[in-house]
Amino acid sequence: MQRRGGTLALLIALVALVLAGFAVWRAIAIERGEGDAQAALRKELDERTAEIARTGDQRKRDLDTLRARIADTDTVNKGVREELLTLGERSRHLEDAVANLAEQRLTGRDALALNEAEFLLQLAQERLALFQDAQAALAAYRLADSALAAAEDPVFAGVRQTIGAEMQELEAAKPLETNATLTALERVRGTVATLPTKSERSTAAATTPSRFEALLRQFVRVSSDGGVTPGSRDPELTRALVAIDIRAAQAALLARDPTGYTSALARARGALAAGFDTDADTVKNDLAEIDRLAAAPLAPTLPELGSALRELRNLRATRALAQPRPAAPTGDGAGT
Repeated sequence: MQRRGGTLALLIALVALVLAGFAVWRAIAIERGEGDAQAALRKELDERTAEIARTGDQRKRDLDTLRARIADTDTVNKGVREELLTLGERSRHLEDAVANLAEQRLTGRDALALNEAEFLLQLAQERLALFQDAQAALAAYRLADSALAAAEDPVFAGVRQTIGAEMQELEAAKPLETNATLTALERVRGTVATLPTKSERSTAAATTPSRFEALLRQFVRVSSDGGVTPGSRDPELTRALVAIDIRAAQAALLARDPTGYTSALARARGALAAGFDTDADTVKNDLAEIDRLAAAPLAPTLPELGSALRELRNLRATRALAQPRPAAPTGDGAGT
């Protein structure tokens, strides 16, 4: 009974020992698993830390490169800024040089062109004042405008505008109508030599008298000097007087004398009507032409020139005052 009890206790002790060993093994296995997991986790953390360190180093290198580029850019910008400042300084010097050159642009060619323009404007003004020759004045103004166009200084563009305005005033005076009137008068004067006189008509009528007139002439002859002008008695004298009156009308037209012009045309018309056959077509045409010329007014009043000339002289005087004066000789040079 005691042996059976000792065996049972031994078995229980053995089982307890086995269970204790299994518990120890199990605890060791658990601890080892946890250690492996911690080691793997630590390794992963180390790898991530190393990767972060490498990334940080790369970022640092990139930042250093960026800083180097920024420094280079600052250096380039500084150089560009200095070049811009230098370029601005050169531009100012260039502007000063151009300004000085512009102030001294009145070269010999420009001075010659300005002298020519001033002379032509003066000539046009005197020509119009003395001879009322608007056509010649207009031609002189065109030549003056061409002379100013050859000048290089743009300050005289305003003078050219004034010249253009005065040229328009001269063209508005219609100087070509004066020439047309002179031509018409000359044409009438040329036809006077071929006009049939009233005596020729009377002779033609006398060659074929009526029977009553022929019978009456056998007993009565009536003559009278009343109403007969001296010019009508001599056709050649009448032609000469008409030609003289037409010449007088032409001279009055050139002199802008409306009273003398109309008086000369009236005398010429009266002589034509009194001394020539008014039923002839040529006489009718000449009388109608004289009436038309007498009714038409003379050419419009010529403009008063001189604005362009005064403006040109004022500009030249202003430019002359603006020119730098030559430097006076120094005392050292005078002493030597």
